[in-house]
Parts: sequence; C-alpha cells; structure tokens
Amino acid sequence: MPVVGLDRKASPFTSRVGSICERAFVDDAMKGATAVVHAATLHKPHVATHSWADFIDTNVKGTLHLLESAVAAGVGSFVYLSTTSVFGAALASESPAAATWVTEDLIPRPKNIYGASKLMAEGLCELTARRRGLPIVILRTSRFFPEQDDDPAMRAEFASANLQANEILYRRVDIEDAVSAIKCALERARSIRCGMFIVSATSPFTAADCALLGRDPGAVIRRKFPESESLFASRGWKLPPRLDRVYSNQRARAELGWVPRYDFRHVLDCLAANRDFRSALAREVGSKGYHERSFADQPYPVE
Repeated sequence: MPVVGLDRKASPFTSRVGSICERAFVDDAMKGATAVVHAATLHKPHVATHSWADFIDTNVKGTLHLLESAVAAGVGSFVYLSTTSVFGAALASESPAAATWVTEDLIPRPKNIYGASKLMAEGLCELTARRRGLPIVILRTSRFFPEQDDDPAMRAEFASANLQANEILYRRVDIEDAVSAIKCALERARSIRCGMFIVSATSPFTAADCALLGRDPGAVIRRKFPESESLFASRGWKLPPRLDRVYSNQRARAELGWVPRYDFRHVLDCLAANRDFRSALAREVGSKGYHERSFADQPYPVE
C-alpha cells in the first residue's frame, strides 16, 4: 500500500504540500486512505514563538479535521502521536526527593499550551473512537529529537550525547523504536478500538527504585550496570545526579506487542564497542529544526 505524506513544506518525503488546518485539503488527501498516522503538531519549541490560538488551530482543530475526514472516508485505523508532556505538573512527586513512576494511569496536568492542546486532541480522539467507531490508538511518546536540550544549565553540565544517553534510562525513545510502535499500533488498532500507551525506552528501573532515584540514581545504576561508571568516565561523561520521573512502557509492550530495542544496555554495549548508540534511522533523520531561523544562544527560544 503506497504511503502519502502530508506536510506544510516540500521534501523528498512529502507527497502533498498543505496544512491540516485546511479541511478541504485534508478531505481531498484522505480519499482512498485505509490508515492514518497523525504526527502533525506545533511542538514545545514553538511555545515561545506561536500564540495559544496557533496551537489550538493546529493541534486541536487540525486533529478534528483529520478525525472527521477519516470517519467519512471509512479509514480502518488511526494512530495519534501525542506526548508525555501532557503529564506536565503531575510529574511532581508527593516526596520531592523521589522520582515519579509514570504509567498511563497518572492523571495529566499540562503546564503549557503545548501539553494542553495535545491533551485536548487526545480527548477528541477518544470521543471519536467511542461515538463514531473509528479505531484509534494514542501514543504518548517521550523525547526522540536529536537537538540539544533547551536548558542552558543542562547544556553546560553535560555533552549532548551524554545527556541523551542518560535520558534513555527514563524519558527518551530512539526514533526507530517509535516507528516500530506506530507499526504495532496500526496493526492492532481494530482489535484495541481505543487505547493509549506510553512509548519510551524500556527502563531498567522499577517503581521500587524511585525513592533512591530522586536523590542518588548513580547508586541504582551502578548496582544494575557495574561497568557503567567506567564506560561513561572513559568519555568524560557523567551519570545523572537525580531523576524526577521514570516512564514505564510496560502496557505498550504487553498490549501492542511492541519490542523496543534501544535501551540503556544497548547504550553501554555501544560505548564498549566505540559505536554510536543511536539507530541508523535516528542518524539518517538527524536534526530537522523547528523554526525557519536559527538562534545564537540556544536551540530554540524558551517561554
């Protein structure tokens, strides 16, 4: 089955140039479609450069256009890429010294318009699945972008590769694993009918580890991976000083049949072999940027 890629900008992977904010464009592009993967969004890096209305237009109204058009076209499966950013302020633990164990059951509390608009779109997806019968799977993906962190303090303390290797422990997913999760969701949407799953690298931690992760994650990491500190030190890298959350992907693995490959064990094996721990797809995709212009002092402006 041929894949039709929609984007606002022309590229080698764009079949049709247009915006999901334009209902007529969406309806025309939807003709003959059997499945939809909805990844179009204004993202966190746009919070400081776009209005709240822009986020509603793209992330909420645009999602509604795709949902209604998919229902009218008789689409068989719809996958919506949401974000773990919807959890927002809910990640604050009752014990400040402990990390939060995050599952799909944690009630979201967005802390910016990005998270709020994505949560609104999730609600539209759930309602459409329940009332209109469109099989929908929502994937709350954790970080997979290759850009440097937007926090200057983190950039000053950690090399970008070091920081992203640390994030694999608790809040990052390789883009190849994200793609395989989408494939699983497309295959199982009809049987699931309506479901939501966290998509993040498989963490080596358990909920029982969270108390210590908040104040001394190195102790837990060294216990599980005794070679980690020396492998990091050989590159001038450091283990994280504390973790504030751990995303659990257990439900996605159990119910979607998803088998992610890129975890912290993989990172360490690559370091030992002097290889890049990112997948070939992640390296090929690389950094696309979020804005038409670059910013001298940081990857993108922060609200």
